[in-house]
Amino acid sequence: MSGRGVLAASIGTAALAGLLFGFDTAVIAGVTGDLTRIYRLTPETLGVTVSAALWGTLIGALFTGKPGDRYGSRRVLGLLGILYVLAGLGCALVTDWTAFLAFRFACGLAIGGSSVLAPVYIAEIAPPARRGMLVGLFQLAIVTGILVAYLSNAVVGSLVSEAAWRWKLGVTAAPAILFLVLLARIPDSPRWLILSGRLDDARTAMARIGLSADEASAELASVETALRQDAPGETLSWRKHRKPILLAVATAMFNQLAGINAVLYYLNDIFAKAGSFSPDRQAILIGAANLLFTLVGMALIDRVGRRTLLAAGAAGMTVCLSVAALVLFGRIGNAALLPALVGFIAFFATSQGAVIWVYLSEIFPSAVRARGSGLGASTHWLMNAAIAGVFPVLVAWSAGAPFVIFAVAMAVQCVVVLLFFPETKGVALDAMHARMMESR
Repeated sequence: MSGRGVLAASIGTAALAGLLFGFDTAVIAGVTGDLTRIYRLTPETLGVTVSAALWGTLIGALFTGKPGDRYGSRRVLGLLGILYVLAGLGCALVTDWTAFLAFRFACGLAIGGSSVLAPVYIAEIAPPARRGMLVGLFQLAIVTGILVAYLSNAVVGSLVSEAAWRWKLGVTAAPAILFLVLLARIPDSPRWLILSGRLDDARTAMARIGLSADEASAELASVETALRQDAPGETLSWRKHRKPILLAVATAMFNQLAGINAVLYYLNDIFAKAGSFSPDRQAILIGAANLLFTLVGMALIDRVGRRTLLAAGAAGMTVCLSVAALVLFGRIGNAALLPALVGFIAFFATSQGAVIWVYLSEIFPSAVRARGSGLGASTHWLMNAAIAGVFPVLVAWSAGAPFVIFAVAMAVQCVVVLLFFPETKGVALDAMHARMMESR
């Protein structure tokens, strides 16, 4: 395989972790009704069931950064791939609620870990001019996985009449097995190899992904210069990394305060609450819009920039979420709900969805990149779990209330991004630390 082919295969394989991420998180939307019936769930215990995986993602995101920095993203991703397989099969075969929660938690560990390490791996091997688009492939794979989950749920539901929910959950193991096979064929990140002192292996890896000898030498010199400023073994610290830490936490918090995952996890329930005649079909439409507008975001991210997309997307989501709230409060007709949610998805996918994993993988220096990205990802998953857990309780109290909260959060984000977020478009990773220290 040519160097370009190995580079494409490496990025594509890492991005496939995003498909597992999307598939395994969204598949729950198609089985909430079955789980409620079989396990006699209340709104509170339904929230616990849906958020079980998300608490796992928090732990996975929080604790995979250090192993990723030490052993390399590719190797740790291999262990997470095995966990995806076991968790998918386990969820399909369990016979009691407690065991189901345990396997969903294990699935969450894999999702959280891969949400940290896959974008880091792509960012470290991608050319700077195309880094936003290439890391954005991870988000594209996530939304593809979400759409595949909705389609898979619909297909399985039409083909299987008995215990369809088990098949819906069990099929998630298939792409995880493919991921493991492909992962064995790609190289370690050259940057991680340099950081580990394995310069000969780094040169071999760079040759495999298509860098010439001169380009490899320049890359080695650039990384080594950066590493002299951030020595291997450095600790992620508030004193030295305050700005990227604040940016990572803010990016991740606002991403979830948009309400995106609460909407995706409970999509069928939301449509049913508004009297929708076909929740399954409308869920597929939402998934397709998510995929389409993620492509738009990827096309714009290296042209328009991260900061502009975040601000414009937040403004658009504020409007769409406000309309959805009015529908669910009964102030305007139910027919407006689908356009409002499609518009919300369009603005989210083009902005937050396209930007978050790119931004988290860019803003920290090399020696602490995986740990810094892990901090941002764990914040994302903490907010995700909390919101997913409380959402059905809030909806039972007032269907429109959560959407008011989400709309207000997006209005605040628009202001915060314009005032405080630096642009990272086109900045080399090795120059990013200096860029973070500059004022906008």
